[in-house]
Amino acid sequence: MSYNGAQNAGTVFNTVGFNVWYPSSNAFPAITSVLFNGVNVCSATAPNTAAPSTAAPVTTVLPTAVTVTTKPPSPTTVNTVPPSTAAPTTVASVTTRAPGSCSTVASVSSAWPGGLTVTLIIPVPISVTSWNIDITFSATISGLQVWNAQMSTTNNIQFRLTNMNYNGAQNAGTIFNSVGFNVAYPAANPSPTIVSVVFNGINVCSAGVAPTTGSVVTTTQSQAGSTAAPASVTTSAGAATSTVPSNSSVTPLNTKYNYAEVITKSLLFYYVQRSGRLPTNDNPIPYRSDSALGDVGQNGEDLTGGYYDAGDFVKFGFPMAFMTTVVASSVLDYPLGYSSAGQLTNARNMVKWASDYFIKAHVAPNKLYGQVGDGHADHSYWGRPEDMTMARPASFISTSNPGSDLAGETAAALAVTSMIFSQVNATYSAICLSHAKNLYTFAKQYQGLYSSSISQAGDFYRSSGYGDELAWAAVWLYRATQDVAYLNDAKAYYNQYGLGGAGEFSWDSKAAGVQVMLAKLTNDPTYINAIKSFCDSKVNQPKTPKGLLFISQWGALRHASNIAYICLQAADLGINSLAYRKLAQQQIHYALGDTGRSFVCGFGTNPPVRSHHRSSSCPNKPATCDWNTYNSPAPNAHILYGALVGGPDSNDNYDDNRQNYVTNEVATDYNAGFQAAVAALQTLAVNGQLI
Repeated sequence: MSYNGAQNAGTVFNTVGFNVWYPSSNAFPAITSVLFNGVNVCSATAPNTAAPSTAAPVTTVLPTAVTVTTKPPSPTTVNTVPPSTAAPTTVASVTTRAPGSCSTVASVSSAWPGGLTVTLIIPVPISVTSWNIDITFSATISGLQVWNAQMSTTNNIQFRLTNMNYNGAQNAGTIFNSVGFNVAYPAANPSPTIVSVVFNGINVCSAGVAPTTGSVVTTTQSQAGSTAAPASVTTSAGAATSTVPSNSSVTPLNTKYNYAEVITKSLLFYYVQRSGRLPTNDNPIPYRSDSALGDVGQNGEDLTGGYYDAGDFVKFGFPMAFMTTVVASSVLDYPLGYSSAGQLTNARNMVKWASDYFIKAHVAPNKLYGQVGDGHADHSYWGRPEDMTMARPASFISTSNPGSDLAGETAAALAVTSMIFSQVNATYSAICLSHAKNLYTFAKQYQGLYSSSISQAGDFYRSSGYGDELAWAAVWLYRATQDVAYLNDAKAYYNQYGLGGAGEFSWDSKAAGVQVMLAKLTNDPTYINAIKSFCDSKVNQPKTPKGLLFISQWGALRHASNIAYICLQAADLGINSLAYRKLAQQQIHYALGDTGRSFVCGFGTNPPVRSHHRSSSCPNKPATCDWNTYNSPAPNAHILYGALVGGPDSNDNYDDNRQNYVTNEVATDYNAGFQAAVAALQTLAVNGQLI
């Protein structure tokens, strides 16, 4: 296809598959040859040409390319286990149709020690407007992670799936195949089988056999597939540990890319970045555990928690606050984007992990900790966050060492957070708003650059000014409180600091955000024309040969995604909606794979596997992780699901190289505008407004 022609040597290409139907009276057809660009990648060995019998499943391995598991009397979905993958990837899939066989109705697309991914393929027996599917396993399982259905269980063996509000109607004679799930079970146990599937009281499959009998090769690196990382529902038998926890339902929409999957995996990236004590019931990242538990202020204040900034382990308050404001704003304005992906609660919790930290860091009305960790010492260490031993000093702003930008951005973050929790946790919402008001007052009364007060911050996130953050905080506080004094402040700062012009939207530049917010809240032509000028300039700006809106080399995709998010908001106001939505979709699709490769780890075609990121590069303990790991050409030990890398240069050249932190580092602020834009696109898709 136009989007998947580019493939790199040494990678596993696993996005093409097919079904085969053949006369049931004939012998099972064998794949005798697979040629890739004229190169033979498997030998001519018939998978199984014996006549069907009642014998146990037979697995025949074709060198490198194909593993076919056959189950008499007919059909099976076939799994390939490429060498050195933790979660086997299907390289060639052969399915023969035998209604009534659970190995057909419940098709296993991948398997690994302790887990299976299953898609239900149900011939609908009767027309219905709502449905329930009862699934019985052969043994107790640890957890079931479902998408496109709601789930309940009482005994960890029998599970009932019920329809979502968008997929209850099904017609007799059609194939219903949009519901799937991950199964977690103790890795030491045999793989559980599905022995019964009942659709609205009608049995659609009989007792089956183990879905796959091939041996599974286990290492620490797995290849990315196209299945969403769905949310986890944990049963009393144990916890599933590889995906976002919640009752997630990933909505299949008629979009080029699965936005719901992108949102789900982006939230997984934020799980990886969490610092502090991780809750045992909410940690879907097996290689992450408690870290930096000694983070304290100069007077012993508890500063644990928050997010590590990027591929390192410093907690930089300024970009963290920006990231929180942006993600929280997308939850506020595009909740349907998250809820239709089954991720609304997870998104709120992701924001709360940051806001909890900001509340801790705001230790007095006019004192805010803005950095924990020494950036230079941190960058001299390559290893796990759990193994850090270097000193982690904490730095703050105060009346004598002000930081209006840091205090203002943190006020904005907490103001938006207060709004997304107002209907679900009024007490917490009020706490956030109180801190936001105090921080804004602090920023307004004691003005100055935070990077002049926290000197080391200037080496990494030097602020170019604080006027935009003052206006940004004021406009969000106006939206949260409807107190016109904040609106008047925002307008005054807009004029005082010349915020009518903007070149980008980023952790250092909020002018475009102020423009679109004031346009939204006032409908004043001054602000409407300003944001129109900004987005028009981006529509008309020359792009790279493959279509990227290139602002800056460092984190090129971050800049394009941020602009996409701002202009999607402008489009929602009715300003050049078609052009702005087209621009945004083009930029997000560039990141997702329109150039022939994905720039999102663990998503799509040929995603990055060597991101500049310490914790995901480290193999599981007790293996050593150090600068030899950094210098290794091997892929990262763990897939960093959902992380957006910096991206290509102005000629679309990209090198998946761990040592290149300009193009291949990841960061929490990179994903913020990206995830927010995807949530906006998902909302448009659900509403039928996507171009």
